[in-house]
Amino acid sequence: MKLSQYAKQQGISYKTAWRWYKAGQLDAYQTATGTVIVRDQPAISASTGRIALYARVSSADQKDDLARQMERLRTYALARGYQVAKEVTEIASGLNDQRPKLSKLLQDRSIGTIVVEHRDRLTRCGFHYIEQLLANEGRQVEVIFPSETTDDLVDDFVSVISSMAARIYGRRNSTRRAAQIKACIEKQMEEEEEA
Repeated sequence: MKLSQYAKQQGISYKTAWRWYKAGQLDAYQTATGTVIVRDQPAISASTGRIALYARVSSADQKDDLARQMERLRTYALARGYQVAKEVTEIASGLNDQRPKLSKLLQDRSIGTIVVEHRDRLTRCGFHYIEQLLANEGRQVEVIFPSETTDDLVDDFVSVISSMAARIYGRRNSTRRAAQIKACIEKQMEEEEEA
């Protein structure tokens, strides 16, 4: 099929399809007349759908981190052979439930897989709810680096405390205070397990 037909079928712009062709991401060739022909591509399954990359940081002074995070997502997607349909970056707290770019991404039913680096990049609390709701629609969240901690409740609690401490005491002290609170909670949990 022609590259323009392929782009339309995939729901992407012709320019994006052309970039994929030039990057060697498509099984395609160019005829003597210059027409790009895409060989039959395996259909994207309903459970996978189109792929979106989502990166988030908490504050504007972390824009460099945001760019590096998106680059790691692109590298991961390329290594997995994904054809990325959308890249979304956002600067907002993970506890903020009024993030317009994330809301728009979650509402886009053509996106079957949302790839994030860590669970907390999507949301600090309620990740499993989002994951379950997407699963009910035949969609999924793919996390590159799943959480290494076993107690998600402690992580969620520390995230809430960190956010509140940042607002009350300022950003400089919030990290130190959150670390102290986490150490105290972990110590308390260890004492309870020993008892």
